[in-house]
Amino acid sequence: MSADSKSAPLHLPPPTGGRVDVLVVAGEHSGDEHAARMVRELRAKQPGVVVAALGGPELAAAGAQLLHDLTASSVVGFVEVVKHYPEFRALFAETLRWIAEHQPRVICLVDYPGFNLRLAAALRERGLSVKGGGKIKTLFYISPQIWAWKAKRRFTMARDLDALAVIFPFEPACYADTTLPVEFVGHPFVAADYASPVRYDPAGPVLLLPGSRRQAVARIFPVLLRGFEAFGRGEAVVLYPSDAIREVLQAANPPANVRLQPMGTPVAASAVLTSSGTMSMHCALAAIPGAIAYHTNPLTYLLARYWVKIDYIGIANLLLKEPMYPEFIQGAATPAALAAELHACVEDPRRRARTAEQAARLRTLLSQPAGGTAADWLARFL
Repeated sequence: MSADSKSAPLHLPPPTGGRVDVLVVAGEHSGDEHAARMVRELRAKQPGVVVAALGGPELAAAGAQLLHDLTASSVVGFVEVVKHYPEFRALFAETLRWIAEHQPRVICLVDYPGFNLRLAAALRERGLSVKGGGKIKTLFYISPQIWAWKAKRRFTMARDLDALAVIFPFEPACYADTTLPVEFVGHPFVAADYASPVRYDPAGPVLLLPGSRRQAVARIFPVLLRGFEAFGRGEAVVLYPSDAIREVLQAANPPANVRLQPMGTPVAASAVLTSSGTMSMHCALAAIPGAIAYHTNPLTYLLARYWVKIDYIGIANLLLKEPMYPEFIQGAATPAALAAELHACVEDPRRRARTAEQAARLRTLLSQPAGGTAADWLARFL
């Protein structure tokens, strides 16, 4: 959050037109992007629908009234969340006050489970949501990763939510033992109107993608940078989603052959070193060969090793059940190891061919089902 938000009480503005049909809550850049696609399509089909959002610039551009830029305060990890707890508590209380006063017909919570699942529970406890005896329908788009950790959350989700739309085909089965209606709506990155921010070009630069959260970028970017420097060849491009992230990148003093570029213009790349977030999926679907590197607070990492029970941290790897992107976590992400991966990506034709075949399989797995898109799903509740 900004310094201003810390010094003055937070107050969300009222709906511009005096009413609101849908309140969207998306707390991360990826959620902002996915929610914006859904809202844009919904408004095209129902021009009169009024949407407000706690989200980011993408939702604002899609026509939602942006009540608060929640993406500006996105953090990850146990230690980081504790540091920012007072700010989130104030925002949480103000969000509940706003909902109680303005009574949106539908609330669509997008990913961001630490905040959003607590909000769903509070709406039920206060009698505001349908599950609590109120009138507000409470939906969730993009499931938390219950298949990785905190699997028991599925039961509280069934208690607090009216419906869930998921973007991975294996996820409905994860909720089969609950009463929650769950629908696979396809992944937004394989939608017909999807425009990828990246594409493969064997003559292109290397992509370095440390993520979209300040704390994570501050830890991961130096790791990627040292790997590229050990590679010792050509140029690299680093994509960033906001000015705040650009400042973090600049603080690492990248050399002249590492160019910082804002998101927006598609980038062609020959290989990628990436964190495990949304951009890794963009690159996987674009058939850009590469590797995942991840580095977090040591305490967060130790807690994750205890709680998280999955074979891979990269979603493409999980979907394919094989390492499309080899993963180098914490101490394993050495400059030599990452440089070796880059050499294989640009020099080994078998590696490139395997990546292309894996990308094709991913597209098939994630294709939109006959039931329609996320916007079609949301429209059924209005």
